[in-house]
Amino acid sequence: MLKREDNEKLTRTGPDAPLGRLMRSYWQPAALVSEMPEDRPVKAVRLMSEDLVLFRRDDGGWGLISRFCAHRGVDLSYGRLEDGGLRCLYHGWLYGPDGRCREQPAEPPSSTFADKIRIRSYPCEERNGIVFAYLGAGDPPPFPAFDCFTAPQAYTFAFKGLWECNWLQGVEGGIDPSHVSFLHRFVGEDPREVYGRQFSEEVAGTGQKLSKLVGDHVRPDIEVERAEHGLRVFAIRELDGERTHVRITNLMFPNAFVVPFGNDKVFAQWHVPIDDENHYWYMVLYDFAERTDAETLLAQRLAEVTLPDYRPIQNRGNDWGFDATEQSELTYTGMGLDINVHDQWAVESMGRVQDRTVERLGVSDRAVTANRRLLLKSLEAFEAGSPLPAQPLDADGAARLVGPVAVDMVGPTTGWQGQWAAHDARRRAESPWATPLGSPALSDDTAAGAGATADA
Repeated sequence: MLKREDNEKLTRTGPDAPLGRLMRSYWQPAALVSEMPEDRPVKAVRLMSEDLVLFRRDDGGWGLISRFCAHRGVDLSYGRLEDGGLRCLYHGWLYGPDGRCREQPAEPPSSTFADKIRIRSYPCEERNGIVFAYLGAGDPPPFPAFDCFTAPQAYTFAFKGLWECNWLQGVEGGIDPSHVSFLHRFVGEDPREVYGRQFSEEVAGTGQKLSKLVGDHVRPDIEVERAEHGLRVFAIRELDGERTHVRITNLMFPNAFVVPFGNDKVFAQWHVPIDDENHYWYMVLYDFAERTDAETLLAQRLAEVTLPDYRPIQNRGNDWGFDATEQSELTYTGMGLDINVHDQWAVESMGRVQDRTVERLGVSDRAVTANRRLLLKSLEAFEAGSPLPAQPLDADGAARLVGPVAVDMVGPTTGWQGQWAAHDARRRAESPWATPLGSPALSDDTAAGAGATADA
């Protein structure tokens, strides 16, 4: 359990909250590129309790500024894209991507009033279908060389979803390796074609689908170690005297995790506060072996949500689609075949902000407790101006932040520790775009060419 004051520290992310300031010192997802209208790429965004508006710049980049005009407080998300900026509909004040007021048409020609007006603005960068924003002080840090950023876009897919609870509940669900033995299991026949592939794919060397394997082995040994990216989490399930199932997931500090999704796929998922009681998860799926069918994947995901908010059709308002007959005959949850809904129910059902002062954690919660300790220590480091996890200070530091390795494999019961890195190295060696960890990443053009050669 946590002390009440620590629970407050780790859940409050507004502009003046200690954790809010820490999280703003990292690049955070602000929107999907695919949700920006092509005919008028302007969208209201609420990010860590700040109301902003995102828009496409003339040069193809992105601008992110305060949602409200400094003149009379009018909503700029309805503004006109004109003259390289966003023009307020009320009196025609024009704002550039840097937040500076460029024009005030009703003021005298000799007026310098516009020079004194500037609203909040934040730098943005686009990476694999997501617009990231930096809301912190000073210059933004370079992007790490994580796979989710360096994979060619043709091998990736990005999406998002709304969860009606605090951000930390989402992250803690993602780094908890023991829940998969129950939450995502079947009691009936596994309908492979529609269920989340990481639980319906056969685990190489076992003849079993992951949902069956983890369901039969409900007591994994969990080990957690610090890493440059945050935490590396091992879930070890001994199958017999000769074979052990090893699943490695990661915390990508401060609010993302990286998990294997089948044999060749991995996804990184950020849990980004809208405010302290709601958040979006953003995902970049990347495939080491094959180009993604982004059009099909997008259609599948859009069928599970309502727009424009990306709220799941199954949500707390309809009991997450719970069906007692399904629970007795097909899925353990009785909440349908979308594993995202299972995770959503688990973290939303705790309440908007979980009261961690009354929980009881065990040995199987090692990753959760390790994450909380890391967050609290990092808050102290941030206040003291000390280095933080996964935050490169320069290009060389960013180049060293690679991976992280996320694998689902079977190794020898004795000596599995020496196998997971080799397993990942083989996957990278066979990939049309990935490079060995520690080697310079391929440029997008080089990787795209490699992919084309492989396809040919």
